[in-house]
Parts: sequence; structure tokens; C-alpha cells
Amino acid sequence: MAVKELNAIIGEITFLTPETMILRVIPDGWEIPDYTPGQFAILGLPAGSPRIEISDPEENPPAPDKFILRSYSIASSSAEKEFLEFYISLVRSGTLTPRLFCLKRGDRIFLRPKVSGMFTLNQIPAESNLILMGTGTGLAPYMSMIRTFIKPDDNRNLSVVHGARHSWDLGYNSELSTLNNMLDNFHYVPSITRPEHELTAWTGHQGYLQDIWKSGAADADWDSPATPETTHIFLCGNPAMVEGMVSILAGDGYMEHKKSGSGQVHLERYW
Repeated sequence: MAVKELNAIIGEITFLTPETMILRVIPDGWEIPDYTPGQFAILGLPAGSPRIEISDPEENPPAPDKFILRSYSIASSSAEKEFLEFYISLVRSGTLTPRLFCLKRGDRIFLRPKVSGMFTLNQIPAESNLILMGTGTGLAPYMSMIRTFIKPDDNRNLSVVHGARHSWDLGYNSELSTLNNMLDNFHYVPSITRPEHELTAWTGHQGYLQDIWKSGAADADWDSPATPETTHIFLCGNPAMVEGMVSILAGDGYMEHKKSGSGQVHLERYW
């Protein structure tokens, strides 16, 4: 398939804020391949596509016929074969996201048929507890995992710790809160870093994810605390968060997972 073929169609677009959206992309005339939750797909548009007005001017704009390609983690369940869902944040100085934010339902886009990535649960023992920690749109791969694998009778603990600046930046908040209320072993721990900006008083967790980990909130509702022997931890999002958490977790006895060996900490750095 030619790279420059706009082989997919924009389905539903949900703007959570002016700078974050949930985007569904529907293949046109071909089937979504089998993939593993946690993996990413590649989206693309011609450089001649319009940019949203609130984006920064391009100092050195690419030639209009050049194709811009970027990878985005899939948020939809791998059992969903009609569309792929993406949770995307606008990067005002970026090359592709200002163009993505100009798209409307029915517009065409490039979606690479091959799905890739190693940030999955494939090597995690079925009985291991999980803590999925993410900032901003780093929540996306976890949504795919949760939507695919969550079961009411799952005995292991699963905590989703999501950090954002404001409450309105907590994408999928309603879906995760519902699961938190419905399932005994599912725990949703949202945290914001700018509570002073809230229109009504924020009564939830505050601070960076490093602070949430140190406070014990990630496993506060478990029957027994997380340990390297019982728990695997996933980190996705802001590189500063990821690096900070790796250092903290190392002090708590957790080792980073490497291709050459085992470990309990799994990483995916955004931007």
C-alpha cells in the first residue's frame, strides 16, 4: 500500500478540551490487523493539510507534498475491529497534531496497517498485581489493556494512576470511575497538579505521580501492599515522570524490565 494513500476515514471525534481529543479512525476497504493492547499505530497527513489556528507558526514548514507520520498508542480494545481509537493532545509547536486537530468527521487520513510496540502485558504473569501509571495521554495504552482484559472475576489488583494539570484534563475519567465503583479489585487514582485553577474545590489527590507513589495511594485499597514479588508497574507519559519514578522504584527494590532479562518496571516515554 502506498504511503501517501489516505486509506482511512475519520469517524467520531470527541474534544475533551480545546487541546485534547479522542479520535476514531476507520480503515477504508481493509481490515484492522490483530494487535496486542499497549501497542501503537502510525497516523499521517500531507504537510499541505491545514493547521489549527491556536498552533504556533511553523518556522520551516515542510513541502506541501511531504507526508508527516507520527505514532500514537491505541486506546480501543483489540477486540474492536471497526475502528482504532486514539487519545491525542495538541502540541502547538508540533508538525502533525496541529493538522489532526483540524480534521472533521468523514475526512481522510493515512493509517499504517502494521501495528507495533513492546509495551504490553505479554510477559506479565497472570496472577501479578498491576499498577498502570500515566500522565496526560499516556493513559491511552492502558485503556486498550483495560477494555480488552478487565474481568469482574479477576482476583489480582489493578490500579490506574493518572496525572494531569486539571480535572478537565483527566481523559476517560467517567469510564474509569465507573469501573472503580463496579469492580472490587479495580482502583482508579486520579491526581491533578493545579488544584488552585479548579472552578470548584478539588477533593481528590494532588501532586505529581511521584508524590502519589510515595504517599501510598496507588495500593492503598489493596488487601496487602505492592511489592516487587507481587506487582508489575507500567509507566507511560512525561519523560520526567518516567525517569523520576524509575529512580524511586529502584530504591524500593523494583527493577526496570529489559529485553535481555526480567524486571517489574515497564516504560513508554512520550515525546
